[in-house]
Amino acid sequence: MEENTFATSAYIANSPETVYEYLCSLENLNEWTLYSRMLEKIDENTWLGTASGYQHNLYYHVKRIDNPFFKGIEWHCGIEYQKYFQVYPVFLFSPDYIEPGSDDSGVYFHWLSFVDPKRRTPMIMQGIETVHTSECRSLKATLEKKAGHTCAAKGRYKIDTNTMFVDAPLELGFEFLRDLRNMEDWAHLLQSNGAIGTEEGEFLDEYNQKVTVTLRTHELNNFYLIEQNYFYPEHNFMQRCPVVIIPCSYAFGDPQAQGFILHQITFWPVDHELKHGKLQMQDFGAESMNIKRLLEAKAGNPDSFARGMSYMPSNGKTPTVARV
Repeated sequence: MEENTFATSAYIANSPETVYEYLCSLENLNEWTLYSRMLEKIDENTWLGTASGYQHNLYYHVKRIDNPFFKGIEWHCGIEYQKYFQVYPVFLFSPDYIEPGSDDSGVYFHWLSFVDPKRRTPMIMQGIETVHTSECRSLKATLEKKAGHTCAAKGRYKIDTNTMFVDAPLELGFEFLRDLRNMEDWAHLLQSNGAIGTEEGEFLDEYNQKVTVTLRTHELNNFYLIEQNYFYPEHNFMQRCPVVIIPCSYAFGDPQAQGFILHQITFWPVDHELKHGKLQMQDFGAESMNIKRLLEAKAGNPDSFARGMSYMPSNGKTPTVARV
């Protein structure tokens, strides 16, 4: 897994609209974070506040992600106003998005964070998983309490992820992944079963079960999300995998950072094992390794594959981090 990227998820038993509006207000960070406390409003979408992971105040900025299929936000942080070196994309998926036709309530919250190797401190790296996981639970409790719950509600799905650094230009990756005709090159468990279009085609899986695959692309602020939808018509079963591809220059707040981060988001039922589709997280991870290998070769960077799954600064070393 990519060691500079951290993902945290939760099911929240409150309406998607309520959760979305709550997250868009930076003052609400005061209620559920470890120690992000808003002190001074700078503009409509920016506050100066204390921080959980630094002995230093930070500027906090929020951007909305408005989309007809899912909503989300981006939190941005930095020591200087309008110079943000941390970005935290957040996505909200309704139960109906995961399982079309579902009448379940609530929303699935997915929080993605990046830590630039040039700026990270040992405490940030050692503490981010602990803090974000606990804060995610705190957010869930805060919003469920507002909806009248007295204990943690359980959703029907859990989110799991796979993340990979790809040493290739973002646009090269986007054009490759948005074209379904390339899928047979990297999806080793599928084979074409007739004509394949750019966004829809018929395949057979590893058991010769029919699968209709569709792609849907979304341009979000400074990155992309590509939905990979696998529908088994004989079983009326849909498996979704939204794939986020975000340039390292944006993820790490470093204009010199090369390549992009490929982040696969998957949904798994908690009460039974799947019988169709990809049956384990490693199936998705293997595909992302194939994507990395192919795209780095196309970009003329074949040696990058041997260096592993994680982004490193161009000199291959993590510089000493100044204290902040």
